[in-house]
Amino acid sequence: MKTDIQYSTAEEALSVVQSGQRLFIHGSACTPLYLMRKLAEQADRLKDVELVFITVQGDIEVQKPQYQDSFHINCMFVSAPIREAVNSGRADFIPVFLSDIPDLFNKKILPVDVALVQVSPPDSHGYCSLGVSVDIARSAVNMAKKVVAQVNPNVPRTHGDGQIHVSRFTHMVYYEEALPEVDYGEKTGTDELKIGEYIAEMIEDGSTLQMGIGTIPDAVLKALTNHKDLGVHTEMLSDGVIDLFESGVINNRKKRIHPNKGVTGFAVGTKRLYDYVHDNPAIAFLDIDYVNDPHVIRRNPKVIAINSAIEVDLTGQVCADSIGSIQFSGIGGQMDFMRGAALSEGGKPIIALTSRTNKGVPRITPHLKDFAGVVTTRGHVHYVVTEYGVAYLYGKNLRQRAKALINIAHPDDRENLTKACYDRFKIFL
Repeated sequence: MKTDIQYSTAEEALSVVQSGQRLFIHGSACTPLYLMRKLAEQADRLKDVELVFITVQGDIEVQKPQYQDSFHINCMFVSAPIREAVNSGRADFIPVFLSDIPDLFNKKILPVDVALVQVSPPDSHGYCSLGVSVDIARSAVNMAKKVVAQVNPNVPRTHGDGQIHVSRFTHMVYYEEALPEVDYGEKTGTDELKIGEYIAEMIEDGSTLQMGIGTIPDAVLKALTNHKDLGVHTEMLSDGVIDLFESGVINNRKKRIHPNKGVTGFAVGTKRLYDYVHDNPAIAFLDIDYVNDPHVIRRNPKVIAINSAIEVDLTGQVCADSIGSIQFSGIGGQMDFMRGAALSEGGKPIIALTSRTNKGVPRITPHLKDFAGVVTTRGHVHYVVTEYGVAYLYGKNLRQRAKALINIAHPDDRENLTKACYDRFKIFL
């Protein structure tokens, strides 16, 4: 079905936004930054507009103090652009599994009045693409009363669940701008590369990979060049997968669901990645309530879930979203994949972190910081990896766990950890 396209100005399009409404904001590399800037310009006529989203990239403008009476951020993941607003009290955070977020829209726990999205130009049939961020956006667009689209020729056309016909849009605004880029590879250090080597040794040929966000997953991908028949079923893609796809290391042949096709919810990386996924039939961008469903994840064999953490205590509790009372990120999909990998035949759920921060702060600790959040419980943890080795915790008692974790802590931290272990468990290791 062909449709004549009529574009609106941003001012006309955003006139549908009214005080007291709830807006969904498309995220990651598809954050509609132009529409956000234009929305901020209308702050004087608006009051108590709630904004819901997961990660955003770039300066969304409305998070600044001067707009707090007009816009209130109620996010489900704390990304860098809004971290200060959340921790200063101008914005709120909803702890929720990534796989559960579509249900917040579908069940009208968080009914959406207007969705602001960024999409590709329409094809000859009138379909635009949600590009590199299908994740929770698919459900938000389905359930929103009105949808405003920023149409940008730099948004890749991706295969999967992201097709939206122009008839679904209340307004379309044409504006061309580059997508935000993140290069995790250039931030990878020696310790991360060592962790990558340890994890690569744990990955068998024919495994299905899930990579979380950050430098460690990218380091793992760098160490997989000699593997065979790997598959991808992950919540996000980064640049590290491209060389493995092109060399045939990742071919998805051994997967039981979506064989011969990589599956993801969103992608964040450089322009090289965005160009690679454009019209690439080997990669499907699907709704996150499917991608991150542990019962779906487990159906593939040898699922390797690789996720990072901020700190791990001696019993195996994993804090991945906060630094004490400071909210740093969110629950995201870590637990979805940790559980899915654990249930997969031959699967391995892995928490990977450097033994210390860049400032020398220990990350394997006697106990988590006061007010820190537990994202992955000690009952769900199987493997913890640092640059000093691999600790296998599954089926281990608290004393055994402490010993295994002390052995992979920074050497300069082990004496204090051993003392803390004795104080708690009354045993020298």
